[in-house]
Amino acid sequence: MEKAEILVEALPYIKDFYGKKVVIKYGGAAMIDCELKQKVMQDIVLMRYVGMKPIVVHGGGPAINDMLKRLDIKSNFINGLRVTDRNIMEVVEMVLGGKVNKEIVAGLNASGGKAVGICGKDGNLINARPVDPSGKMGFVGEVEQIDPQIIDTVIDHGYIPVIAPIGIDEKGQTYNINADLVAAAIAVAIKADKLVLLTDVPGLLRDAQDPDSLISVLQVSQVAELKNQGIIAGGMFPKIQCCVESVTGGVGRTHIIDGRVPHSILLEVFTREGIGTMVVDG
Repeated sequence: MEKAEILVEALPYIKDFYGKKVVIKYGGAAMIDCELKQKVMQDIVLMRYVGMKPIVVHGGGPAINDMLKRLDIKSNFINGLRVTDRNIMEVVEMVLGGKVNKEIVAGLNASGGKAVGICGKDGNLINARPVDPSGKMGFVGEVEQIDPQIIDTVIDHGYIPVIAPIGIDEKGQTYNINADLVAAAIAVAIKADKLVLLTDVPGLLRDAQDPDSLISVLQVSQVAELKNQGIIAGGMFPKIQCCVESVTGGVGRTHIIDGRVPHSILLEVFTREGIGTMVVDG
């Protein structure tokens, strides 16, 4: 009976999101912990089988760090962004577009789904430009334009797109782009109904030391004041910014959720209470 009641509670949400596109930014502990990783794969495959259209955008910072260490290549960070010279860019592309991307594809396939791995070079998906024209950051990029045709093609053939955040400019130069920014830009370009960012925090907290101070719903109009109060700060700042850009760009709802919670995606999408912080227009 309990299982039946759970399914009935989920029914309105399954109905609401049937056929809708949901962009999931996959990162943090949920990419490292084997048990959490398996549960994320199961969540995404379940979404696909109940009629939703999940699109996965992933990071891979720890895997890049590990490979650079093994190759004895030192890297520096400026304002949280990895300074990316030509050698590091080759490693980033190899790790994100090869190792990490294909591991996620294999995980989704092993969970009963059908996934295809792509990066921003495929089908001119992500047109990029340098985030710092002076060249101080090297080949760190930002999204200039998204061409979503390849995503639509993959989805229309029944597959789950898994996207590595690597872009390319008109001269053929490759760029390393923050995965949150890529997820937000793709969500806007494909007119997604939802953007979900998996993080290692419960969501936006009024008091960073108090997990019970979670702000469940955040309106765009409240963001400036919360920044002034220092509540939106540090690593949460770019995530909130991505959510704001997505919502103002036409994405229905955006969510910042704790990927350390097993089946966090299902809890957010298919339950009345949800978890984490939802950013909405208004």
